[in-house]
Amino acid sequence: MKLSIIIVVLSVLLSACESDGFRGTLLGDNMPTTDFLLKDQYGQDFRLSAQRGNVVLLFFGFTYCPDVCPTTLSNWKKVEDLLGEKSSRVKFVYITVDPERDTPEKLGQHLRIFSDNFIGLTGPDSSLQKAYDGYGIIREKVEISDSAAGYLINHSARINLIDPAGKWRLTYSNDTPPEDIARDIELILSKSAPPTS
Repeated sequence: MKLSIIIVVLSVLLSACESDGFRGTLLGDNMPTTDFLLKDQYGQDFRLSAQRGNVVLLFFGFTYCPDVCPTTLSNWKKVEDLLGEKSSRVKFVYITVDPERDTPEKLGQHLRIFSDNFIGLTGPDSSLQKAYDGYGIIREKVEISDSAAGYLINHSARINLIDPAGKWRLTYSNDTPPEDIARDIELILSKSAPPTS
């Protein structure tokens, strides 16, 4: 088991009783936040560390996913709606676990079904792997002989929250109610000044 996965599991277990009023699972102060540089659906660079001052919701999925990923995106849209104007300080970031098929164009088409504001990321295998390792993402290609898709990707399906200070603060199961995520974001934003332009 990779060290980052062990750290995530231990942090979740150790902090489960110290939620600090949050609905998500609060991670420990020593949880490392892995920076990464990838390309968005418009071909522009996206660096995590450049998002300081905003909340980043981070999920790893793929456009051919039949269930968990589209459900997560639908719930994100509800979070965005619940936050209203405050959603301008939230980056909804979706990193592909299927770079073979998820081109920037494909990511853009898929995410626009849910919101024009969602950010889809892909990039070289080495850059993606750094992000996978940093956030404890396990991915496995599974061939499906009787499916038009050809294969699916089994993958970790947690939502991660990076706070405005750039700290990996919270993690959620993919079926967490949107109201709980929106409430946590509002709580965090209430304690953080907007980013300076």
